[in-house]
Amino acid sequence: MDFTKLKKIYCIGIGGIGVSAVARWARHSDISVSGSDIAESDLTRTLIKEGIEVRIGHAPENVPADADLVVYTPAVDKDHVERRAAKKKGVKQVSYPEFLGLLSEKKFTIAVTGTHGKSTVTALIGLMLQEAGFDPTVFVGSLVPQLEHGNVRVGHSNFLVVEACEHQGNMRHIKPNIAVVTYIEPDHLDFYRDLKHEIKVYQEFVDELPKDGVLIKSADDPGCQQLKWKGKTYTFGEKSEKIKVGVPGGFNVRNAIVASIAAELVGVPKPVWERVAAEFRGIWRRFEKVGECKGAIIYSDYGHHPTAIRETMKMVRELYPNQRVILAYQPHQHNRTKNLFNEFVDALASAPVDVLILNEIYDVAGREENKDRDVTSRVLMEKVKEKNSPPFKGGARGGSEVHYSATLDETESWLRAHVKKGDVVVIMGAGDIDTVARRLIARG
Repeated sequence: MDFTKLKKIYCIGIGGIGVSAVARWARHSDISVSGSDIAESDLTRTLIKEGIEVRIGHAPENVPADADLVVYTPAVDKDHVERRAAKKKGVKQVSYPEFLGLLSEKKFTIAVTGTHGKSTVTALIGLMLQEAGFDPTVFVGSLVPQLEHGNVRVGHSNFLVVEACEHQGNMRHIKPNIAVVTYIEPDHLDFYRDLKHEIKVYQEFVDELPKDGVLIKSADDPGCQQLKWKGKTYTFGEKSEKIKVGVPGGFNVRNAIVASIAAELVGVPKPVWERVAAEFRGIWRRFEKVGECKGAIIYSDYGHHPTAIRETMKMVRELYPNQRVILAYQPHQHNRTKNLFNEFVDALASAPVDVLILNEIYDVAGREENKDRDVTSRVLMEKVKEKNSPPFKGGARGGSEVHYSATLDETESWLRAHVKKGDVVVIMGAGDIDTVARRLIARG
């Protein structure tokens, strides 16, 4: 595809983190762009303020007949009303991952994938190249305060840094020159049959490397260890030289190590990437300090995998060894919760918290045709209680509480009624539970 000839793009699912990045890329590449989403959100409101036309609700007439390209979220299928309209009008359509793949064919591409850490690693690499004057284009699956347009940076060099999502094997659309794989753990089991299948698909991503391409992978992760590449391979792990990072957590040190390897490979001087790592302020919903409510510190975190729960809450307890820690967790997708049920029970039962609130499971619209309704957060709560009964022993001082919450309003009400000065509250999950954190701060 000749991107220089694009005059008008239409985005379906423009309120999503990925497609909104395409809209911003187009806006700042002097390409006319508009789009739609099913509901209004903070992101759609922000896009409107930035001068991007956003329509709430999907309709055939939304799709411009003179559009050169329609970019859609993978969450919509070919029978979506606007996709049907685009087909009828003869407009070329690509998914967000396919769009990144087409763009990667034209650039020297550093692609980051893996079960954990890919957004942070992508952001760090992008910022390191930016600071070194390499003028990269960057696409991140989160919002980065230090990045020019939040989830995207529009550069004018040949460098492209992208987060390559592994859901449905979408990272295989990317044509990388440097492939970064952080971790491979069982996840997205609505698509992957098992870990063996997952590793096979990751290997297909690695196989997209050119002959002079480079693989960067974890030396400690058993899944990554199975990835093979005949060309240059660099590894990182617990034995790697430590780096000073501006955000807490051992996992963020590892993220910075990974980013530094990629940055050095393309010529970023060590003093530059060291400074970027030290001044890094983190990204949206990755242990993001949102503010305070009644004297309690409120954090929002995107974690939705047992390993993420374990690592994040271990870090929280290390940071706050003597304070009451409350974790409000919303599982993400019935399928994931069912397939990793025992792992979630273990992670939540062993979390060093004083209060655990389990909000009902969040499902992404359209992702699961047959939901496992026998799996609920109430069932998860009972199993967590059984694991450490009597009593629930997650907290630093024992005697901890565990609660079930059917709705976000219920979770917010409980927190508002019970938090007190000095508490540390972590609102965790990849769904809409983040709104609880924002409302606690906004409403005081």
